[in-house]
Amino acid sequence: MTTHDTTVAVVGGGPVGACLAIALARGGVAVTTVDASSPAAASRDRERPIALSHGSCVILNALGLWSALASHAAPIRTIHVAEQGRLGTTVLRAADHDIDAFGHVVDASRLERSLGEALAATAGVRVLRPATVVDLESGEGDVRLALSGAGVAADDAIRARLVVAADGTRSTVRGLAGIAVREHDYGQVALTAAVVPCEPAPGSAFERFTADGPLALLPLTGGRHGLVWTLPPQRAQALVAAPESAFLAALGAAFGGRLGGFRAVQWRALHPLAMVSATADVRGRVVLAGNAARTLHPVAGQGLNLGLRDCAWVAESVLDAHRRGIDPGAPARLTALAAARRPDRAEIVGGTDALVRLFTARLPGLGIARGLGLALLDLAPPLKRLLGRHAMGYGHPSPRMLRGLAP
Repeated sequence: MTTHDTTVAVVGGGPVGACLAIALARGGVAVTTVDASSPAAASRDRERPIALSHGSCVILNALGLWSALASHAAPIRTIHVAEQGRLGTTVLRAADHDIDAFGHVVDASRLERSLGEALAATAGVRVLRPATVVDLESGEGDVRLALSGAGVAADDAIRARLVVAADGTRSTVRGLAGIAVREHDYGQVALTAAVVPCEPAPGSAFERFTADGPLALLPLTGGRHGLVWTLPPQRAQALVAAPESAFLAALGAAFGGRLGGFRAVQWRALHPLAMVSATADVRGRVVLAGNAARTLHPVAGQGLNLGLRDCAWVAESVLDAHRRGIDPGAPARLTALAAARRPDRAEIVGGTDALVRLFTARLPGLGIARGLGLALLDLAPPLKRLLGRHAMGYGHPSPRMLRGLAP
């Protein structure tokens, strides 16, 4: 067996894993990335709009990665929130926070391709792809990962001082580390699509709470909007297979007439929805990041943004240890890291789940109360400012990259 030594092993080459590996390598840390996907792999799961908060854009810019994405991203300057069939509504405006945009929206495929190219071009990162972790053995001062796949030789292994599991909702590393999860199946799926409205509204995002579930329209480039529509599985299956005219009519009926209806849909895809939450963020020398730690309902678009803040915090902890010449995977450091992340994660997870339950509950009179609440929120500037800060990805003590500083 050939064992390769590294300081940090990042398992997962998606946006969170790629950003973390780039940040650590640029700070002089020896990093090995293990990614199960092939560089040329294509997946319908990548067909979805991604809303990057202002804070996430700041993190990407601190890593020098934003310039390659900026021309493919559409700004969110206003957010319209309403409930189908109710008068109450609230509008959040970026200008009220003295910024140009709450964030930007980009196609998932474009984001993954751009970050993947940046990862491949970063000196100091050893990328093993396609490769999977098949065993994990914890020692007193390191962790050994046994690997398998076309991107590695037979019986290859990695020995690392710290392992970061950024390998998604069904994380292999999380399971091998013995970390359990709590799951809540919402009994819904997300139908994603790129649609062309008859009256485009550049810079405007819309959140509609419908009888079936939340419906979000996010601005994309080229006069398009990205759709994330939460639906019962059978209705979603029927809509994804429906003729274009029938699909657009159903969307128009659910969304309302603000954009003058819709004249085209470019693609459609389905994604099952569940909340998956790890019972621990750290076990031994393994720390969880991104969807491996928390997978959220897309109602507030916070999943990837939470993961990029995980990246920023882990990078700060590891780079601080590297500069001081101490062990980045020491239990005390990882315990402190988990404690630093806990308030942000708890607030976003709890808030997202509560929002879904509030706007899907069918108790008598609750719809009127929700509409009144949205109307009152629009008249309460302090509450709107607080909600706006969370939409931007702020609200807690910030690591260097979230403050726009190089890692």
